[in-house]
Amino acid sequence: MTATSERSVPKPVFTDAEAGAKEFPDSNDRQFNYYSPAKRKRSHYEDVTVEVQPDPRHYLSQGWLYGFADGNGGYPLEWTALKAWGSDRPLPERGPGSGGAGYEWPALGWHEFRDPNEEWELTLYRYNANVVRQLNQNVEAARQSKAFEQWNRNWVTFVAQHVGAWMHVDHGLGLYLFANANRRAPTNMHNTAIAVNSMHIIRAAQDLALYNLTLSEEIDGFDGGAHIATWNDEQAWQGVRETAELLTAVDDWGEAVFAANVVFQPLVGELFRSHLVQQAAPANGDFVTPTLIGAEEYDYAERDLRYTKVMFDLLVNDKEFAKHNTKLMQDWLSAWVPRCIKAARTLQPLWSLPDAKPHRFEDGLDRVKSRFHGILSELHLQTPKELAQ
Repeated sequence: MTATSERSVPKPVFTDAEAGAKEFPDSNDRQFNYYSPAKRKRSHYEDVTVEVQPDPRHYLSQGWLYGFADGNGGYPLEWTALKAWGSDRPLPERGPGSGGAGYEWPALGWHEFRDPNEEWELTLYRYNANVVRQLNQNVEAARQSKAFEQWNRNWVTFVAQHVGAWMHVDHGLGLYLFANANRRAPTNMHNTAIAVNSMHIIRAAQDLALYNLTLSEEIDGFDGGAHIATWNDEQAWQGVRETAELLTAVDDWGEAVFAANVVFQPLVGELFRSHLVQQAAPANGDFVTPTLIGAEEYDYAERDLRYTKVMFDLLVNDKEFAKHNTKLMQDWLSAWVPRCIKAARTLQPLWSLPDAKPHRFEDGLDRVKSRFHGILSELHLQTPKELAQ
């Protein structure tokens, strides 16, 4: 029997020069120590978000690893007119032996932001899965109990045309405003919070689309395509449509998030969701639609607005650029408040459509104006005169 000849292949030789071979004092540490935690103890949220995105001002010694066709690299701070302390510092000079030397942490004030919701990938999946599971159970229970048969005929048309039309707002803002702003924001903490905001709204649009399909199967004569013509041609929706499309065209990620969450959602979103659909639905025999609309309202009022206020509060109280940021936000308010008030007033005819009417339109508008004033007060911003329109 012939012995098998050994193949001539290189054998690995370990010299202890490999990456990770050297022992450091914290080599066996089970926690990250490359950032300063907001509180005494590091949180899991901070471990997976803080400075995960590289920054050449801190430790990315070779500069940005990639760039765009216009010459910008990574995440340019110029993608918003807002500024945080240290934004005017030049990039550190790099050369042989410079290593990761940069500025003391944080490299600039943007890194001070922490999402109060402490959202990251796992929490997003868990939360959205729970919401969708509950909504599916509500709709299935309604199907089995024939609850849709209790709806007023006028309300069936209203849901098909007008509740369905709101999915276009959600789709546009979620996909073209927040998803775009997520990529353009300067730190991973901002990116994550804005991306979660995007997923909340896209999920809400999907909830309405799937609900529309269910109603098409369960209710005789339900027009599942009526929302398209309503969005495109119904005069009452053209103010909202114009404003939503203008929002998606904003290039400055800071202005986009501010205009959407601080101005549009309170003055238009909450007016439609809470002061029309939520108020009118039960009196017209519908106890199912409010569960979908209520889930979206909770996403905004208790989660998305919460991180937004913290994000912009840091900027209006910035150590270096507080006056600059405050003036900029006041200018944004002067631009977006009249657009949103006009859009809200254009919706007024919808209040007369259901058989069982909700509270008066003017009462609802006064309430959202009051809530909007409260949001501005928390951010130390002045209520613009345009709110009186």
